[in-house]
Amino acid sequence: MQRINWGIIGCGDVTELKSGPAFNKVKDSALVAVMRRDGAKAEDYARRHGVPLWYDDAQKLINNPDVNAIYIATPPGSHEFYTLEAIKAGKPVYVEKPMTLNATSAQKMIQAAEDENIKLVVAHYRRAQPMFNKIKELLDEGSIGKPVSVRLDYFTQAIAEADLAIPKVAWRVNPALSGGGLFHDLAPHQLGLMIYYFGNPISAWGKSFNTGGLYAADDTVQGTVEFGNHVSFNGHWNFNAIERKDECIITGSEGEIRFSVFGKQEIRLTQNNQETRIAFDPPQHVQQPLIEKVVQYFLGNGPNPCPAEEGYQVMRVMDAFTG
Repeated sequence: MQRINWGIIGCGDVTELKSGPAFNKVKDSALVAVMRRDGAKAEDYARRHGVPLWYDDAQKLINNPDVNAIYIATPPGSHEFYTLEAIKAGKPVYVEKPMTLNATSAQKMIQAAEDENIKLVVAHYRRAQPMFNKIKELLDEGSIGKPVSVRLDYFTQAIAEADLAIPKVAWRVNPALSGGGLFHDLAPHQLGLMIYYFGNPISAWGKSFNTGGLYAADDTVQGTVEFGNHVSFNGHWNFNAIERKDECIITGSEGEIRFSVFGKQEIRLTQNNQETRIAFDPPQHVQQPLIEKVVQYFLGNGPNPCPAEEGYQVMRVMDAFTG
């Protein structure tokens, strides 16, 4: 391949700004087809974004010989199915996070890709953004000494009852479609970064609760992960909280790093009791830095920027937390 001609399966909200436009802005890449079960919405998306082809049937998009790579942006409940179909067609896959519903499903996807020698990447896209790469650089160069522990708190208010009547909101708290609740939607960003920083987990355990009873999915999760070099992670997610909180603190033997995963693009680095703040401008299209790396990987010009094995490790930790 000399150019990646993308087809998107599931051209919903996540593709409007976060990812979709980036496929045409990256070198040697073009978005040539989109699919959505609602044909009118697929046609509208194609018209607004200047995409030549649209479908209401994913198989037709997958089988189009002009499409040589597939981006799967549907709810997680269909990630495995569409990934396996694309692999059968011999086409590399870039699949949204969470990789799928659970670790068992992720293993099936990995095995199929290995059996057919097809490239598979998971969209843990924050690992390609400047701010999160700076954190990794600070850790790798020993700016806070030896990392010892990580504390992550993410609290937000419950989804309003009126919003639960909106399909594009409701699916996120339907375990059959999302794998769980908002934890399954948001925690992959956070846990994916931890694996990026500290490697594969040695062990993980936790528990989840449904404190609000507003929907089937649990709204509170607590979990602990043991990484190599005796780094411990403790996370607490509450999606039925009074106030919002989004903070991650990495503590080392000689300082600490504080940051927000979803909020302000700023790192607070403490060394010798002195705090330094490092600010960043958020990318216009948050997935573009990773998509650039995916394109080069698919073209054979670079490594896999987020291997499916790491997506599996995220699913394994989430399964351990939620049962």
